[in-house]
Amino acid sequence: MLRVHFSGPDLARVRIAARPDALWETVLSFHRLRDRQGGTALNEWRTETRSRLNGETRYLSPLIPAKGYFPDFLTPPEGLLGIDDALAALKATPAPRLHRDLTRLGDGRPPQPWVRDLAQGDTRPLHRLTGVLRHYHDAAIAPYWPHIQARIEADRAARGRALLDGGADRLLGSLPPMMRWRPPVLEADYPVDRDLYLDGRGLLLVPSFFCRRTPVTLLDPDLTPVLVYPVEHHAPRPTVTTAPGRSLGKLVGRTRSAILRGIGGGCTTSELARRAEVSLASASQHATVLREAGLLVTLRQGNAVLHTLTPLGAALIRGGAPAEP
Repeated sequence: MLRVHFSGPDLARVRIAARPDALWETVLSFHRLRDRQGGTALNEWRTETRSRLNGETRYLSPLIPAKGYFPDFLTPPEGLLGIDDALAALKATPAPRLHRDLTRLGDGRPPQPWVRDLAQGDTRPLHRLTGVLRHYHDAAIAPYWPHIQARIEADRAARGRALLDGGADRLLGSLPPMMRWRPPVLEADYPVDRDLYLDGRGLLLVPSFFCRRTPVTLLDPDLTPVLVYPVEHHAPRPTVTTAPGRSLGKLVGRTRSAILRGIGGGCTTSELARRAEVSLASASQHATVLREAGLLVTLRQGNAVLHTLTPLGAALIRGGAPAEP
């Protein structure tokens, strides 16, 4: 079990990551590629991803074991800025940090020569490592990024609503069931017994598509505290450039336009009905059509459901114009 210990200042400094973290998703997806967590929902993703890989798994496996610790330097905070910034930060990892992280890595077998060289201060393997991670990301993450982003934005909307309704206490109590808020301690299912003391630094909550069953945190207690946790799961679909399917053809008329625009940053079905000035049943029916068309995501929160726009839905409202930064 993991126990995260909060003080008053820590509760004031709880944050939710603003977007998916490119390297957390990359590393955690590498675990899902080799295990069966996620069940049949990820089987198609595994098949499609493996067909695009070319030796990346053999190179990454010594650094990212199937179970247990993987080096903290693989997931720098710049992952929230996108894959380019993340890999640039990883490539700039200082040699002492590499040595510290890699000496914690081991299963009793001799390390691969390039891993040993990296641990001994030779940073040249970092260039190949960042290249391999980019190729793997392009195969396993990039084609599904809009879907991943939509699921995480739906979770953020649910957590943000809990924060607005009841502060940090409600937010921490709203997390998935493998985490239990028992003030002032957040308990979580975890493969080892561990205590994490925040010491006034707060906690960054990072919702993750490829995190499964238990949350993940950094091993080094001196790093900024991060807790990566699973979002509600649905099979990812690759991005396509062809015209939307038949479901999108149902999206006509002023009412559905009002429904789509009324979702905004996220709302319940009741709120959507009020915003679009339609009945509750009508709002629910239109939301179903929009969800089937891939324009919104619905996340259940207790007895209510929360609707949020997908990137495709947001782009449709903008008329195809790029999103503002």
